[in-house]
Amino acid sequence: MKEALDFVLSMEFWRMGLRWTLSLLISYWHLLFASTTTPPSRSPPPSSPSRPVCIITGATSGLGAAAAHALSARGFFVVLVGRSSRLLEKTMMEIKRKNESAQLKAFEVDLSSFQSILQFKASLQQWLSDSQMHSSIQLLINNAGILATSSRFTSEGYDQMMATNYLSAFFLSKLLLPLLRNSLIPSRIVNVTSFTHRSVSNIQVAKDTVSGKCFSRLKRYPYAHVYEYSKLFLLLFSYELHRQLGLMDISRHVSVIAVDPGVVETNILREVPPCLSSLANKVLRSLWFLQSPEVGISSILDAAFAPPETSGVYFFGGKGNTVSSSMLSYDAKLAQELWSASSDLFLESQLAFKETSTSVSNFVS
Repeated sequence: MKEALDFVLSMEFWRMGLRWTLSLLISYWHLLFASTTTPPSRSPPPSSPSRPVCIITGATSGLGAAAAHALSARGFFVVLVGRSSRLLEKTMMEIKRKNESAQLKAFEVDLSSFQSILQFKASLQQWLSDSQMHSSIQLLINNAGILATSSRFTSEGYDQMMATNYLSAFFLSKLLLPLLRNSLIPSRIVNVTSFTHRSVSNIQVAKDTVSGKCFSRLKRYPYAHVYEYSKLFLLLFSYELHRQLGLMDISRHVSVIAVDPGVVETNILREVPPCLSSLANKVLRSLWFLQSPEVGISSILDAAFAPPETSGVYFFGGKGNTVSSSMLSYDAKLAQELWSASSDLFLESQLAFKETSTSVSNFVS
Protein backbone atom coordinates (compact mmCIF):
# COMPACT_ATOMS: atom_id res chain seq x y z
CA MET A 1 0.00 0.00 0.00
CA LYS A 2 2.86 2.38 0.85
CA GLU A 3 4.45 1.66 -2.54
CA ALA A 4 1.20 2.57 -4.33
CA LEU A 5 0.84 5.76 -2.27
CA ASP A 6 4.42 6.84 -3.00
CA PHE A 7 3.78 6.16 -6.67
CA VAL A 8 0.57 8.26 -6.71
CA LEU A 9 2.33 11.15 -4.98
CA SER A 10 5.05 11.34 -7.63
CA MET A 11 4.99 13.92 -10.43
CA GLU A 12 5.80 11.22 -12.98
CA PHE A 13 2.60 9.33 -12.14
CA TRP A 14 0.47 12.41 -12.78
CA ARG A 15 2.38 13.10 -15.97
CA MET A 16 1.43 9.62 -17.15
CA GLY A 17 -2.18 10.04 -16.10
CA LEU A 18 -2.77 13.52 -17.52
CA ARG A 19 -0.26 14.23 -20.32
CA TRP A 20 -0.37 10.75 -21.78
CA THR A 21 -4.18 10.83 -21.85
CA LEU A 22 -4.09 14.19 -23.60
CA SER A 23 -1.53 12.84 -26.08
CA LEU A 24 -3.79 9.87 -26.82
CA LEU A 25 -6.78 12.16 -27.41
CA ILE A 26 -4.68 14.32 -29.77
CA SER A 27 -3.76 11.21 -31.77
CA TYR A 28 -7.43 10.27 -32.11
CA TRP A 29 -8.20 13.86 -33.13
CA HIS A 30 -5.63 13.53 -35.91
CA LEU A 31 -7.30 10.26 -36.89
CA LEU A 32 -10.38 12.26 -37.96
CA PHE A 33 -8.24 13.79 -40.71
CA ALA A 34 -6.13 10.71 -41.42
CA SER A 35 -4.84 9.63 -44.80
CA THR A 36 -5.43 6.01 -45.72
CA THR A 37 -2.82 3.74 -47.21
CA THR A 38 -4.66 0.52 -47.92
CA PRO A 39 -2.43 -2.53 -48.35
CA PRO A 40 -3.30 -4.48 -51.50
CA SER A 41 -3.37 -7.73 -49.52
CA ARG A 42 -2.06 -9.09 -46.26
CA SER A 43 0.07 -11.80 -47.77
CA PRO A 44 3.77 -11.97 -48.70
CA PRO A 45 4.77 -10.51 -52.08
CA PRO A 46 4.14 -13.08 -54.85
CA SER A 47 7.57 -12.35 -56.36
CA SER A 48 9.37 -13.77 -53.32
CA PRO A 49 11.27 -16.96 -54.33
CA SER A 50 10.92 -18.36 -50.80
CA ARG A 51 9.27 -17.47 -47.55
CA PRO A 52 10.23 -13.88 -46.62
CA VAL A 53 12.05 -13.62 -43.29
CA CYS A 54 10.66 -11.35 -40.60
CA ILE A 55 12.50 -10.50 -37.38
CA ILE A 56 10.40 -9.39 -34.41
CA THR A 57 11.98 -8.08 -31.22
CA GLY A 58 10.12 -8.31 -27.92
CA ALA A 59 8.35 -11.35 -29.35
CA THR A 60 7.57 -13.28 -26.16
CA SER A 61 4.37 -11.47 -25.17
CA GLY A 62 1.89 -8.73 -26.04
CA LEU A 63 2.21 -7.09 -29.45
CA GLY A 64 5.35 -9.00 -30.41
CA ALA A 65 3.80 -12.42 -29.81
CA ALA A 66 0.55 -11.39 -31.55
CA ALA A 67 2.51 -10.10 -34.56
CA ALA A 68 4.50 -13.36 -34.69
CA HIS A 69 1.21 -15.33 -34.73
CA ALA A 70 -0.26 -13.17 -37.50
CA LEU A 71 2.80 -12.94 -39.76
CA SER A 72 3.63 -16.66 -39.53
CA ALA A 73 0.03 -17.38 -40.57
CA ARG A 74 0.55 -15.10 -43.59
CA GLY A 75 3.55 -17.00 -44.85
CA PHE A 76 6.53 -15.31 -43.21
CA PHE A 77 9.42 -17.25 -41.72
CA VAL A 78 9.31 -15.51 -38.34
CA VAL A 79 12.43 -15.01 -36.25
CA LEU A 80 11.45 -14.34 -32.64
CA VAL A 81 13.86 -12.30 -30.52
CA GLY A 82 13.51 -12.04 -26.75
CA ARG A 83 15.34 -12.16 -23.42
CA SER A 84 13.84 -15.37 -22.05
CA SER A 85 14.49 -18.73 -23.74
CA ARG A 86 11.60 -20.20 -21.73
CA LEU A 87 9.13 -17.59 -22.96
CA LEU A 88 10.43 -17.87 -26.52
CA GLU A 89 9.83 -21.61 -26.43
CA LYS A 90 6.37 -21.09 -24.96
CA THR A 91 5.44 -18.56 -27.65
CA MET A 92 6.63 -20.86 -30.44
CA MET A 93 4.62 -23.76 -29.01
CA GLU A 94 1.48 -21.58 -28.90
CA ILE A 95 1.98 -20.51 -32.51
CA LYS A 96 2.62 -24.11 -33.63
CA ARG A 97 -0.51 -25.27 -31.78
CA LYS A 98 -2.63 -22.91 -33.89
CA ASN A 99 -0.60 -23.23 -37.09
CA GLU A 100 1.40 -26.44 -37.55
CA SER A 101 2.93 -25.20 -40.80
CA ALA A 102 4.37 -22.06 -39.18
CA GLN A 103 8.10 -21.66 -39.77
CA LEU A 104 9.80 -20.21 -36.71
CA LYS A 105 13.25 -19.60 -35.27
CA ALA A 106 14.05 -18.10 -31.87
CA PHE A 107 17.11 -16.24 -30.59
CA GLU A 108 17.71 -15.32 -26.96
CA VAL A 109 18.97 -11.72 -27.02
CA ASP A 110 19.35 -9.02 -24.37
CA LEU A 111 18.36 -6.02 -26.47
CA SER A 112 19.68 -3.59 -23.87
CA SER A 113 23.19 -4.94 -24.54
CA PHE A 114 25.18 -3.99 -27.63
CA GLN A 115 27.34 -7.09 -27.20
CA SER A 116 24.25 -9.33 -27.21
CA ILE A 117 22.88 -7.59 -30.32
CA LEU A 118 26.22 -8.00 -32.10
CA GLN A 119 26.29 -11.70 -31.22
CA PHE A 120 22.72 -12.04 -32.49
CA LYS A 121 23.72 -10.61 -35.88
CA ALA A 122 26.53 -13.19 -36.17
CA SER A 123 24.21 -16.04 -35.09
CA LEU A 124 21.51 -14.91 -37.53
CA GLN A 125 23.94 -14.86 -40.46
CA GLN A 126 25.27 -18.29 -39.47
CA TRP A 127 21.72 -19.68 -39.25
CA LEU A 128 20.82 -18.31 -42.69
CA SER A 129 23.95 -19.92 -44.12
CA ASP A 130 23.45 -23.27 -42.36
CA SER A 131 19.79 -23.35 -43.47
CA GLN A 132 20.87 -22.66 -47.07
CA MET A 133 18.65 -19.58 -47.11
CA HIS A 134 19.37 -16.40 -49.02
CA SER A 135 21.57 -14.05 -46.98
CA SER A 136 18.86 -11.44 -46.50
CA ILE A 137 15.84 -10.45 -44.46
CA GLN A 138 12.67 -8.81 -45.69
CA LEU A 139 11.09 -7.31 -42.57
CA LEU A 140 12.51 -6.03 -39.27
CA ILE A 141 9.99 -5.06 -36.59
CA ASN A 142 11.63 -3.17 -33.71
CA ASN A 143 8.96 -3.77 -31.09
CA ALA A 144 10.89 -4.34 -27.84
CA GLY A 145 10.06 -1.88 -25.11
CA ILE A 146 9.85 -1.51 -21.33
CA LEU A 147 8.55 1.01 -18.82
CA ALA A 148 11.11 0.94 -16.01
CA THR A 149 10.06 2.86 -12.91
CA SER A 150 13.53 2.84 -11.36
CA SER A 151 16.95 3.73 -12.71
CA ARG A 152 18.92 0.75 -13.99
CA PHE A 153 22.03 0.63 -16.15
CA THR A 154 23.27 -1.84 -18.73
CA SER A 155 26.75 -3.37 -18.76
CA GLU A 156 27.75 -0.64 -21.26
CA GLY A 157 26.59 2.05 -18.81
CA TYR A 158 23.42 3.05 -20.69
CA ASP A 159 20.03 3.64 -19.08
CA GLN A 160 18.20 0.32 -19.48
CA MET A 161 14.91 1.80 -20.69
CA MET A 162 16.59 4.05 -23.26
CA ALA A 163 18.80 1.17 -24.41
CA THR A 164 15.88 -1.24 -24.81
CA ASN A 165 13.34 1.16 -26.30
CA TYR A 166 15.51 3.22 -28.64
CA LEU A 167 19.18 2.28 -28.86
CA SER A 168 18.41 -1.38 -29.60
CA ALA A 169 16.32 -0.29 -32.61
CA PHE A 170 19.08 2.01 -33.87
CA PHE A 171 21.87 -0.53 -33.32
CA LEU A 172 19.91 -3.48 -34.76
CA SER A 173 18.73 -1.54 -37.82
CA LYS A 174 22.28 -0.35 -38.51
CA LEU A 175 23.73 -3.85 -38.15
CA LEU A 176 21.04 -5.59 -40.23
CA LEU A 177 20.77 -2.97 -42.97
CA PRO A 178 23.12 -4.96 -45.28
CA LEU A 179 20.80 -7.98 -45.01
CA LEU A 180 17.77 -5.80 -45.75
CA ARG A 181 19.53 -4.26 -48.76
CA ASN A 182 20.51 -7.74 -49.96
CA SER A 183 16.85 -8.81 -50.21
CA LEU A 184 15.66 -9.87 -53.67
CA ILE A 185 12.37 -8.06 -53.02
CA PRO A 186 11.67 -4.67 -51.36
CA SER A 187 12.38 -4.86 -47.62
CA ARG A 188 11.19 -2.80 -44.67
CA ILE A 189 11.94 -1.63 -41.13
CA VAL A 190 8.94 -1.05 -38.85
CA ASN A 191 9.57 0.86 -35.63
CA VAL A 192 6.89 0.58 -32.93
CA THR A 193 6.55 3.92 -31.18
CA SER A 194 3.84 5.54 -29.05
CA PHE A 195 1.44 8.49 -28.79
CA THR A 196 3.33 9.42 -25.61
CA HIS A 197 5.98 11.10 -27.79
CA ARG A 198 3.51 14.01 -28.08
CA SER A 199 4.11 14.82 -24.40
CA VAL A 200 7.63 16.06 -25.19
CA SER A 201 7.56 19.77 -25.98
CA ASN A 202 11.31 20.45 -25.90
CA ILE A 203 14.51 18.43 -25.62
CA GLN A 204 18.25 18.93 -26.03
CA VAL A 205 19.83 15.98 -27.81
CA ALA A 206 23.29 15.00 -26.61
CA LYS A 207 25.08 11.70 -26.01
CA ASP A 208 24.25 11.84 -22.28
CA THR A 209 20.55 12.15 -23.10
CA VAL A 210 20.52 9.41 -25.75
CA SER A 211 22.47 7.03 -23.50
CA GLY A 212 20.32 8.05 -20.53
CA LYS A 213 23.35 8.73 -18.33
CA CYS A 214 22.12 12.24 -17.53
CA PHE A 215 19.08 10.86 -15.70
CA SER A 216 21.28 9.24 -13.04
CA ARG A 217 22.19 12.70 -11.79
CA LEU A 218 18.59 13.51 -10.86
CA LYS A 219 17.20 12.94 -7.37
CA ARG A 220 14.27 10.88 -8.66
CA TYR A 221 14.23 8.82 -11.84
CA PRO A 222 11.95 10.59 -14.38
CA TYR A 223 10.58 7.36 -15.83
CA ALA A 224 7.64 8.97 -17.69
CA HIS A 225 9.96 11.49 -19.35
CA VAL A 226 12.50 8.80 -20.30
CA TYR A 227 9.77 6.66 -21.87
CA GLU A 228 8.48 9.64 -23.87
CA TYR A 229 11.98 10.57 -25.02
CA SER A 230 12.68 7.01 -26.18
CA LYS A 231 9.49 7.00 -28.26
CA LEU A 232 10.20 10.43 -29.72
CA PHE A 233 13.72 9.28 -30.60
CA LEU A 234 12.26 6.29 -32.45
CA LEU A 235 10.20 8.66 -34.61
CA LEU A 236 13.08 11.05 -35.27
CA PHE A 237 15.26 8.06 -36.17
CA SER A 238 12.60 6.60 -38.48
CA TYR A 239 12.19 9.84 -40.42
CA GLU A 240 15.96 10.45 -40.63
CA LEU A 241 16.69 6.89 -41.79
CA HIS A 242 13.91 7.28 -44.39
CA ARG A 243 15.57 10.49 -45.60
CA GLN A 244 19.06 9.01 -45.75
CA LEU A 245 17.95 5.84 -47.55
CA GLY A 246 16.11 8.01 -50.08
CA LEU A 247 19.32 9.90 -50.82
CA MET A 248 21.26 6.67 -51.35
CA ASP A 249 18.59 4.74 -53.24
CA ILE A 250 15.88 6.63 -55.13
CA SER A 251 13.98 3.39 -55.73
CA ARG A 252 13.68 2.91 -51.93
CA HIS A 253 14.51 -0.78 -51.86
CA VAL A 254 14.47 -0.48 -48.05
CA SER A 255 11.56 1.49 -46.59
CA VAL A 256 11.05 2.70 -43.01
CA ILE A 257 7.71 3.10 -41.25
CA ALA A 258 6.80 4.14 -37.70
CA VAL A 259 3.67 2.68 -36.11
CA ASP A 260 1.64 3.48 -33.02
CA PRO A 261 -0.63 0.65 -31.82
CA GLY A 262 -2.44 2.93 -29.33
CA VAL A 263 -3.26 1.60 -25.85
CA VAL A 264 -2.83 -2.17 -25.76
CA GLU A 265 -3.31 -4.59 -22.89
CA THR A 266 0.23 -5.89 -22.42
CA ASN A 267 2.58 -6.30 -19.46
CA ILE A 268 4.21 -2.90 -20.09
CA LEU A 269 2.90 -1.70 -16.69
CA ARG A 270 4.38 -4.64 -14.78
CA GLU A 271 6.55 -2.33 -12.63
CA VAL A 272 3.58 -0.15 -11.68
CA PRO A 273 1.86 -1.23 -8.41
CA PRO A 274 -0.77 -3.86 -9.39
CA CYS A 275 -3.69 -1.96 -7.87
CA LEU A 276 -2.88 1.11 -9.99
CA SER A 277 -2.21 -0.75 -13.25
CA SER A 278 -5.46 -2.70 -12.78
CA LEU A 279 -7.39 0.52 -12.16
CA ALA A 280 -5.82 2.15 -15.24
CA ASN A 281 -6.81 -0.81 -17.42
CA LYS A 282 -10.39 -0.73 -16.12
CA VAL A 283 -10.74 2.99 -16.84
CA LEU A 284 -9.22 2.67 -20.32
CA ARG A 285 -11.41 -0.35 -21.08
CA SER A 286 -14.56 1.52 -20.00
CA LEU A 287 -13.61 4.36 -22.39
CA TRP A 288 -13.07 1.87 -25.25
CA PHE A 289 -9.39 2.83 -25.57
CA LEU A 290 -7.86 -0.43 -24.33
CA GLN A 291 -7.29 -3.00 -27.07
CA SER A 292 -6.21 -6.61 -27.03
CA PRO A 293 -2.81 -7.35 -28.63
CA GLU A 294 -4.63 -9.12 -31.48
CA VAL A 295 -6.45 -5.88 -32.29
CA GLY A 296 -3.52 -3.63 -31.43
CA ILE A 297 -1.25 -5.19 -34.09
CA SER A 298 -3.49 -3.80 -36.83
CA SER A 299 -1.19 -0.81 -37.41
CA ILE A 300 1.86 -3.09 -37.42
CA LEU A 301 0.29 -5.32 -40.07
CA ASP A 302 -0.78 -2.24 -42.06
CA ALA A 303 2.86 -1.12 -42.08
CA ALA A 304 4.21 -4.60 -42.89
CA PHE A 305 1.97 -4.98 -45.94
CA ALA A 306 1.82 -1.39 -47.18
CA PRO A 307 2.98 -0.88 -50.80
CA PRO A 308 6.79 -0.95 -51.19
CA GLU A 309 6.94 2.77 -52.01
CA THR A 310 5.32 3.66 -48.67
CA SER A 311 8.00 5.05 -46.35
CA GLY A 312 8.58 7.79 -43.78
CA VAL A 313 4.99 7.73 -42.51
CA TYR A 314 3.30 7.17 -39.14
CA PHE A 315 0.56 4.53 -38.94
CA PHE A 316 -2.05 4.85 -36.19
CA GLY A 317 -5.55 3.50 -35.60
CA GLY A 318 -5.55 0.56 -37.99
CA LYS A 319 -7.44 0.36 -41.32
CA GLY A 320 -4.38 1.67 -43.14
CA ASN A 321 -4.60 5.08 -41.46
CA THR A 322 -1.57 7.36 -41.31
CA VAL A 323 -1.56 10.50 -39.15
CA SER A 324 0.83 13.34 -38.37
CA SER A 325 3.11 12.86 -35.39
CA SER A 326 4.13 15.79 -33.18
CA MET A 327 5.74 18.88 -34.70
CA LEU A 328 8.92 18.16 -32.74
CA SER A 329 9.23 14.72 -34.38
CA TYR A 330 9.65 16.42 -37.78
CA ASP A 331 12.50 18.66 -36.62
CA ALA A 332 15.23 17.83 -39.16
CA LYS A 333 18.01 19.46 -37.12
CA LEU A 334 17.02 17.50 -34.02
CA ALA A 335 16.90 14.28 -36.06
CA GLN A 336 20.41 14.87 -37.41
CA GLU A 337 21.72 15.62 -33.91
CA LEU A 338 20.13 12.39 -32.68
CA TRP A 339 21.65 10.46 -35.57
CA SER A 340 25.08 11.87 -34.81
CA ALA A 341 24.87 11.11 -31.08
CA SER A 342 23.50 7.60 -31.71
CA SER A 343 26.21 6.88 -34.29
CA ASP A 344 28.89 7.99 -31.80
CA LEU A 345 27.47 5.60 -29.19
CA PHE A 346 27.38 2.84 -31.80
CA LEU A 347 31.05 3.36 -32.65
CA GLU A 348 32.03 3.57 -28.96
CA SER A 349 30.16 0.32 -28.22
CA GLN A 350 31.77 -1.35 -31.22
CA LEU A 351 35.23 -0.26 -30.09
CA ALA A 352 34.59 -1.39 -26.49
CA PHE A 353 33.43 -4.80 -27.77
CA LYS A 354 36.58 -5.22 -29.90
CA GLU A 355 38.81 -4.25 -26.97
CA THR A 356 37.03 -6.73 -24.68
CA SER A 357 37.29 -9.50 -27.30
CA THR A 358 41.00 -8.78 -27.78
CA SER A 359 41.63 -8.83 -24.00
CA VAL A 360 39.81 -12.18 -23.66
CA SER A 361 41.77 -13.64 -26.62
CA ASN A 362 45.09 -12.51 -25.16
CA PHE A 363 44.16 -13.95 -21.75
CA VAL A 364 43.17 -17.34 -23.24
CA SER A 365 46.30 -17.52 -25.41
